[in-house]
Amino acid sequence: MPKLLQINIVSNMLSTGKICEDIAKVAKDFGWDTYIAYGRWARPGVNKSKRIGNNIDMYMHYFQHRVFDREGLSSVAATKGLLNWIEEIKPDIIQLHNIHDHYINYPILFNFLDTLDIPIIWTQHDCWAYTGGCMYHDLYHCNQWRNGCLGICPNKRALLCDFSGKQFKKKQIVFSNVKKLIIVTVSYWLNDLFKQTYHSNRKSYVIHNGIDLEIFRPLPLRKDKYFSILGVAAVWDERKGLSDFVKLRKLLPENFKIILIGLTKKQIKCMPDGINAITRTSNIEELVRLYSDADVFVNPTYSDNFPTTNLEALACGTPVITYRTGGSHEAVDENTGAVVEQGDLIALCAKITEFYTQGFKKIHSEDCRNRAEQLFDKDKCFHKYIHLYESLLNI
Repeated sequence: MPKLLQINIVSNMLSTGKICEDIAKVAKDFGWDTYIAYGRWARPGVNKSKRIGNNIDMYMHYFQHRVFDREGLSSVAATKGLLNWIEEIKPDIIQLHNIHDHYINYPILFNFLDTLDIPIIWTQHDCWAYTGGCMYHDLYHCNQWRNGCLGICPNKRALLCDFSGKQFKKKQIVFSNVKKLIIVTVSYWLNDLFKQTYHSNRKSYVIHNGIDLEIFRPLPLRKDKYFSILGVAAVWDERKGLSDFVKLRKLLPENFKIILIGLTKKQIKCMPDGINAITRTSNIEELVRLYSDADVFVNPTYSDNFPTTNLEALACGTPVITYRTGGSHEAVDENTGAVVEQGDLIALCAKITEFYTQGFKKIHSEDCRNRAEQLFDKDKCFHKYIHLYESLLNI
């Protein structure tokens, strides 16, 4: 029985942790033995799991990151413990996900991976692997990664210094040393960017994230007198466009209702009339109900790779309007949504009004569900990983 080891910051929770779990479920169906090493939080799942380090390691690493800009250069003992576990289980394939976020020492890890005669797959969920520290450089309209981050980093991460140039150079050397490393991106946008970096000589593949279509499905519509606009995020901040929703409220007619999910209690207190804001819901059926009842899902994100919220909305039969950000627009076509340039609130307001006038959801709800079934079924998407594993191992 072949063995798959995944490494990620979390296991079976949040977006990347759930992706790891879904990949493992598909792998087990194909006869794989699955493991995961995680850095921070976990929920029980199908994987045999091990935490990398402990809270003390994490806090010390975070201190190094916030004071000296040394993300990925602490957690020495924790990382060596991981290497011992890898030698113990002897995986046939190692799949990396997010290895940043204060829990692993990437030079130690990659120097070890270079000694292994097995395929290493690195699934890219953001831009960190080719920058001096930024996960999303487009949020700052920064292209310094093209010249080695040789300048003042606009994303100030540390209190005392800017280590981005040195981090860039170290990453370039360390990551380039692993001969059997293969890149997988979850959007064509990110894959195109990787081809412009020092990873350009690597084999790379695009495998979109998928969702559970049995969970996310259209429910019988409960209509009221309002035209309902939905926004969902795990964390609402500058990157996710919360302020644009506030501005949008002033531009829309009174019979247009905005519902936002995932705000903090403090943020909710600051929301104007006409925005119905709730905290993050752990009730998945409630979330599916809100997706299904919405007339349109709006995603005014300023920095993203391939947000699964778009897919969840489509699966529930709801069209999506998104900014042209990262790979967010790859989720929709002309029959399932629309794309607006970043920050163009007039165009966004006009497109929402157009959907209202046309009765867009009533006409195209089935198209939305069909697109989700054809392109974003998690089983179909993650089968592609199994085919990749098998091709690399010649099995």
